Amino acid sequence: MAFFLTLVLFFIARVCASPPVFIGHFCSYDRGNFTSNSTYKTNLDHVLTTIATAKDTGNGFYSFSYGKNLDKANAIGLCRGDLMFDVCQSCLIDSIYLLKNLCPQQKEAIGWFDNCMLRYSSSSIFGVVDTRPKIYTWSTVNITEEAMFSQKLKLLLDSLKNNTSSGGSLMKYATGDVVAERLWTIYGLMQCTPDLSQLQCDECLESALQAIPPCCSEGMKVFLPSCHARYEPYIFFEFSSKWKRPLQPHPTSTMSTGGKKFKIRSVIVIVLPLVAVLALLTTGIFIFWRSRKLRERRETSDGDINSVDFLQYDFKTIRGATNDFSTANELGRGGFGIVYKGKLLNGQEVAVKRLARGSQQGDLEFKNEVLLVAKLQHRNLVRLLGFCFERSERLLIYEFLPNSSLDRFIFDPMQRQYLDWPRRYKIIVGISRGLMYLHEDSRFKVIHHDLKASNILLDAELNPKINDFGMARLCSNNQSNGDTSKIKGTYGYMAPEYALYGHFSVKSDVFSFGVLLLEIVSGQKNGSFQDGENIKHLLSYTWENWTKGTIANIIDPILSGTCIDGIIRSTHLGLLCVQEDADSRPTMAFVVLMLNSNSFTLPAPTRPGFLLHSRSSNIAQQFNCSEGSQFSPSASNSIEEESSNQFNPYSRDLE
Repeated sequence: MAFFLTLVLFFIARVCASPPVFIGHFCSYDRGNFTSNSTYKTNLDHVLTTIATAKDTGNGFYSFSYGKNLDKANAIGLCRGDLMFDVCQSCLIDSIYLLKNLCPQQKEAIGWFDNCMLRYSSSSIFGVVDTRPKIYTWSTVNITEEAMFSQKLKLLLDSLKNNTSSGGSLMKYATGDVVAERLWTIYGLMQCTPDLSQLQCDECLESALQAIPPCCSEGMKVFLPSCHARYEPYIFFEFSSKWKRPLQPHPTSTMSTGGKKFKIRSVIVIVLPLVAVLALLTTGIFIFWRSRKLRERRETSDGDINSVDFLQYDFKTIRGATNDFSTANELGRGGFGIVYKGKLLNGQEVAVKRLARGSQQGDLEFKNEVLLVAKLQHRNLVRLLGFCFERSERLLIYEFLPNSSLDRFIFDPMQRQYLDWPRRYKIIVGISRGLMYLHEDSRFKVIHHDLKASNILLDAELNPKINDFGMARLCSNNQSNGDTSKIKGTYGYMAPEYALYGHFSVKSDVFSFGVLLLEIVSGQKNGSFQDGENIKHLLSYTWENWTKGTIANIIDPILSGTCIDGIIRSTHLGLLCVQEDADSRPTMAFVVLMLNSNSFTLPAPTRPGFLLHSRSSNIAQQFNCSEGSQFSPSASNSIEEESSNQFNPYSRDLE
């Protein structure tokens, strides 16, 4: 019973992304201040933007300067040596946002996370040892075996210090462990900025080690501007190919005397048979109970759904809630079924998606959506309340959102008038936060794969919620890309590298977000921008006007004369998101940062992907593809063109 309770609590626990908080930060009030219109601020914004948008250096170290004389801004970003690039970049972007808010006028500041460090100054900081300020934290749990612990800890720290300082000019980073008899394994990490020499790194680490007492805290962290050191009784870093995880058993699990070993064997002999009998009995009861349930329902191979049984509704309840799936309750139709409005016995209004019977593709979408959405919780994601998986029925029960989907507003000439720029901007920010949560802040890294206007639902206050995870891909935390031979999605929103070659990543979602942002700004669909009597493709038309300096031409006339600078900045950001080169597109963390701060200078965008010039040259024709056909550049990639609102609970007509 305890196991099942734990399982239930695991899935119903909210996955909340707390705002990042530095382990420590320091604003140098005695090194000078700057004003909001000063040259130094402009230069500082430039170097911080450069760090935020820099490509992978391979060692997590970024150093840039900009400006001259007293207005010159210098900045260093250093990520822990074991981090993937996307994790590193996200940490540095968080650091930029936090440090600018915590030290809004100071010319010199520094902040530390576990994963990265960011510092900037008007003085030169490159190739210079800086041991002040010093931040350290320690565990309040103390070790009782003082002599043994001190000896082993010193052995580990001395070894790490030598290995770190002897690293090359690309990386000065080392990890290691030592097994303390009758205690446990101690894990350690040290790192210097790679612009230091071996002697300088030694000097910095020596200063760090002076803050570590010989005994007896079980864990400690020390952060300096030029280096940091840490040890813990648990693994807190990724394993490298040069370092293997120790295989020693837990030292406290063995006894020092033969008498104690005999007692352990006696307990095992007595208890083990009892445990085995109880396990067999429990298993038998569970199998009997489960077999009865299976006889009542259609036999299915989708066993993974069982892990979220607590969300399951019986079919009778949902049939009653929707008035036996009355056509009067119908909210919309999609490629995999019909969506109905319903009311549960407690009075709660819900949206019920009923998948079409006999669709194997629908079964896969159903399983994927239940398992994924049940584990995700964010204010900008649609909330799954439950499901029904009984006989031949597949039902998904969602929260009901009264304002339908974004496409019903943004593409309707009448409804669009209700969306002034502040409301549109709120929608853009909300979508970006929801997408950043999926990519970086949730328990799982999720690539949505079908972000578009019809998959953005709006609540009563027009807050956006990302919907439809049937095509979503779940990635491990250290995976950010992949390949597929089955291309699914909506033309116009698909990134070129995915549509052409099956390469997908979080940057595929960023491309879709950029297209969506430009649609929100213009009030036009991406494949049918109305320019007088001509119909053009939105990306082509936007890029054409950007290069000519007439970007105001793409802005929805309803927004004319209001917040023009903010609208153009958002358009600029949208163009960055739809760049042809996936590596040049920003991360969603960078997008959120730019949307929340106007002080940073945006880099110049490069050519978007899929530049088209008229409706007659749409994507399907451009690449000689249609539903069920092959892309000519890559004949192995089969195409499945999905209807653009197949999953949308509030769409009445198929496009």
